[in-house]
Amino acid sequence: MSISALDSFQKILVLAPHTDDGELGCGGTINRLIKAGKEVHYVAFSTCEESVPEGFEPDILTKEVKAATATLGIAPENLHILDYKVRHFPANRQEILEDMVRLNRSLKPDLVFCPSTFDIHQDHQTISQEARRAYKNTTLLGYEFIWNNYQFATSCFVTLSEDDIQKKVDAMECYKSQSKRLYAKDKLIRGIANYRGLQVQVEFAEAFEAIRWIIK
Repeated sequence: MSISALDSFQKILVLAPHTDDGELGCGGTINRLIKAGKEVHYVAFSTCEESVPEGFEPDILTKEVKAATATLGIAPENLHILDYKVRHFPANRQEILEDMVRLNRSLKPDLVFCPSTFDIHQDHQTISQEARRAYKNTTLLGYEFIWNNYQFATSCFVTLSEDDIQKKVDAMECYKSQSKRLYAKDKLIRGIANYRGLQVQVEFAEAFEAIRWIIK
């Protein structure tokens, strides 16, 4: 049986500025890790109540992130939901850092996913910047949002199976409130995975920025 670099990680933490960011950025990789028996935790820093489309209840994204992460196999007790106001993360930078430090102390993850350093969204930037402070002694991979990046460092690829991509699509389909957004569509999710896979000669992959890679 082949050995993957992912086998060296046991406890994984996904930092999602908003609900659905973690699924979009690394949903296929999350599924692969969970199939391998890894312990995956997911933190949503905002449920974006101010941005909920008309016709949906204010807490719809809380319900949807619970369904989406469960679809990927994340245990309910490993989902952590915080209540920072969307698009106001820079004003809460210190509190966000302190939350990350607390999670680092309690969970002791050996692999952390966060938005890439190239992401221009103010909330994503804050999570990426503070993650580099809170997890400076931990392997840190930055996931991509092609619509938020002027450029991206494809310094790490995780190859994925059809099952991994389908679970990512299934997870995104849990977000009925976001169904009109182009990035939530099956076609785009598969297209990006095909493109990244082509770069490393496989059918599907997710690309990451290797912000910090620690070999033990």
